[in-house]
Amino acid sequence: MHFTLKRQTVPVNVATWASLEARVAERFARREGFALATINLDHLVKLNTSPAFRAAYAAQDFIVADGNPIVWMSRMARRPVELIPGSEAILPLSRIAARQGVKVAFAGSTAQALAAAKAYLEREVPNLEVVCCIAPPMGFDAASPQSVKILKEIEESGAGLCFVALGAPKQELFAATGRRVAPGVGFASIGAGLDFFAGTQKRAPDWARRYAVEWLWRMMANPKRLGLRYIKCFAILPGQMLRAVALRVKGTGA
Repeated sequence: MHFTLKRQTVPVNVATWASLEARVAERFARREGFALATINLDHLVKLNTSPAFRAAYAAQDFIVADGNPIVWMSRMARRPVELIPGSEAILPLSRIAARQGVKVAFAGSTAQALAAAKAYLEREVPNLEVVCCIAPPMGFDAASPQSVKILKEIEESGAGLCFVALGAPKQELFAATGRRVAPGVGFASIGAGLDFFAGTQKRAPDWARRYAVEWLWRMMANPKRLGLRYIKCFAILPGQMLRAVALRVKGTGA
């Protein structure tokens, strides 16, 4: 499945949980890095307007579907993919890392949240070793020399996997730079996932996720911050759905 933007085509190139886990395990076994992005409608909006974000996405090795609209459109195109939210990938990837002796780093959020997330994950995942926790200051520029310094610190810690909790587009820009600066580290962009474990942010309840209305729950909880974002997402949805139908009719696509 792929999504066509104004100047770029973005593929969802890892369709299932099983495929993601196998590909990550293979990279760990070879001690090779990667960058993992989780595409959703908000990312599509940003990709249409930001050349820097498009360049960062082009540097991602693995792209999965994070958002039910992405999954629904893949089915419309007859290129079905599974829902793989970044926050839900943390535990599976941590278990793979622990089994293969890969150390873990965190970048993003706050020092308090990272400490709590570290305690939670090391308790939940036997043999997991979180060796580096870095909370960049407010106003952190993911394309700055400071970013390179942080990436070098992560590399020197011996971590082979870094969960990046900076939010889009910062986390994808950070991961893209990481592929160049620290090529042996796998960077997984996971949004607020570590904050959920730490309890510093509240995740949507099970019923909202079950009925695919997590977005509505979030918007009602924070309408000033998210209202305009979701309006922009809904605005691009009809065009993307038409493209999905076109893929189905033509019988082509990635």
